[in-house]
Amino acid sequence: MKIKFFLIALIAMITTASAQTLKSPDAFLGYKPGEKFTPHYKIVQYFEEAAAAMPQMMKLEQYGLTNEGRPLLLAVIASEENFSRLDEIRKNNLRLTGLLNDKPADVQAPAVVWLSYNVHGNEASSSEVSMKTLYELLAPVNAQTKQCLQNTVIIIDPCLNPDGRDRYVNWYNEVVGKYPNVNGDATEHNEPWPGGRSNHYNFDLNRDWAWQTQIETQQRIKKYNEWMPVIHCDFHEQNPGSPYYFAPAAEPFHEVITPWQRSFQGIVGKNHAKYFDANGWLYFTKEYFDLFYPAYGDTYPIYNGAIGMTYEQAGGSRGGLAIRVNDDTLTLGDRIEHHFTTSMSTIEVAALNAVKINAEFKNYFDDGRINGNGIYKTYVLSGGNENKVSALKDLFARNNISYTYTKQGTQVKGYNYFNGKEENYTTAQNDLMVSAYQAKSTLIKVLFEPQSKLIDSATYDITAWALPYAYGVQTFAVKEKLVGENYQQAAGKTTLSQNEYGYLVTYNSFNDGKLLAALLKNGIKIRFAEKDFSFNGKKYMKGTLVLLRSGNENKISQFIKLAEENKAVVASVNSGYMESGFDFGSDKLHLVKKPVVAVLTGDETSSTASGEVWHLFEQQ
Repeated sequence: MKIKFFLIALIAMITTASAQTLKSPDAFLGYKPGEKFTPHYKIVQYFEEAAAAMPQMMKLEQYGLTNEGRPLLLAVIASEENFSRLDEIRKNNLRLTGLLNDKPADVQAPAVVWLSYNVHGNEASSSEVSMKTLYELLAPVNAQTKQCLQNTVIIIDPCLNPDGRDRYVNWYNEVVGKYPNVNGDATEHNEPWPGGRSNHYNFDLNRDWAWQTQIETQQRIKKYNEWMPVIHCDFHEQNPGSPYYFAPAAEPFHEVITPWQRSFQGIVGKNHAKYFDANGWLYFTKEYFDLFYPAYGDTYPIYNGAIGMTYEQAGGSRGGLAIRVNDDTLTLGDRIEHHFTTSMSTIEVAALNAVKINAEFKNYFDDGRINGNGIYKTYVLSGGNENKVSALKDLFARNNISYTYTKQGTQVKGYNYFNGKEENYTTAQNDLMVSAYQAKSTLIKVLFEPQSKLIDSATYDITAWALPYAYGVQTFAVKEKLVGENYQQAAGKTTLSQNEYGYLVTYNSFNDGKLLAALLKNGIKIRFAEKDFSFNGKKYMKGTLVLLRSGNENKISQFIKLAEENKAVVASVNSGYMESGFDFGSDKLHLVKKPVVAVLTGDETSSTASGEVWHLFEQQ
């Protein structure tokens, strides 16, 4: 019995010792990071092994899958003491924002820092960096790193774009020789179309943070809103001949960016400069990369209260393992070292200023909830087009933006987005109301601004994105605080009989397009009106879809089901005789033929533009 107990204890000791053995990236991969590009699956395996080796300091979570089935990961790293109360620290961050109100927030808590690597797949060095950063945090070679974890919790996303990264890495590993060719004209420095920058559907994920059209972004933002980090860093690469770029950013800064957010970028930049100066590395700040468009990996966090920063390392798709730049050679190892330095420098600054960062983060959200950001305090959105409003409500939900419904018949005066004038408006059934007095006040102000204010017309990207224009929803921006209803006024659901003469669909929303595609796909005969007509006192515009029972006798129930699934507004008619316009036997009613769509792609076409078309037809 004693022998058996001894063996059990011995096995437990061996298992515990084994679980606490953390391998370096070099030991795990069998090569030093920088000697070759690491496929995504090996990066995943390293993070999984690290989590198994250090369960007292690291939590690994798969937050989703890409279109091609690759896992999307988040690693959360903390000191053993902080790790034991990890969820409490996460909830405290939400209390700082006011999104959680169960008890007062604690600004003395650790600062949450989120590091996002490799959003552009062919800017591939930063996923290599993620492994080195992880190892340094879990097995620090110096006491300073260990001390940093007393005041911070670090979140690492090792690769935001695994599909694009593997597209690049697999291609590069296929064409590189035994030794890298440093000549920029070599094949390995000239990536073929469509390149690895974008995701599976050739979307630029660094333009998608606010809109979340892509599956990677949708799944990531869910986790982002569960944590609401106080610092977010986005790691990129640029032309091989460029020095390293880090904060502070260039003008124009959006007007909502606070003096604190501006000044702290300078504090971070000076800390980076200290290390770059010591190594004789070149860098630049305050040029090219502005903070304006709201869907970047730096601006979206900024408009959510964080210190958002972009770091740009020379290299990109042309960098390869090594490339000659002027009289020098830039290696993948160099690129890794530079990004690793800014990663650790950011964590160091966060640790030294954790209380101040948390306090300013809290002030940011307190101000929005109490004062409402901007001159407009309420946005009233017409609920007349149910499908368009539904799409906006989905966007609000993804971004944690609260809304209510207006009190029907309320007189308001506001800026009419569609004619640019101040007008009176009487609220109607199911009109939405978005108040500026909430946690996401700043983000609301930015997404709804009718006209962006620029101090410099030279910007890095687009300068107009207002939601009423993008979604085609009549909206009034009101300068007063309004009180709404917390419930939706029932619109009244129309019950359709399967025995009607025909059915009408007013073709005026994206969902109607989805319905039409579904009908054609299922072999249901559908027609469209060439001219306006009237029935039962209601006018129907040209373009209205008409489905007749004749010819669809066995498919009416399927039509009704598809209409419900696509939230289509359908009216029924009991006769083909119209009050005005043409009758349904007229040649003014045309059968819709199922189209066959071809898209030209390849060299000399835009990969992102062709990707939009692909995504539209296949996913939307």
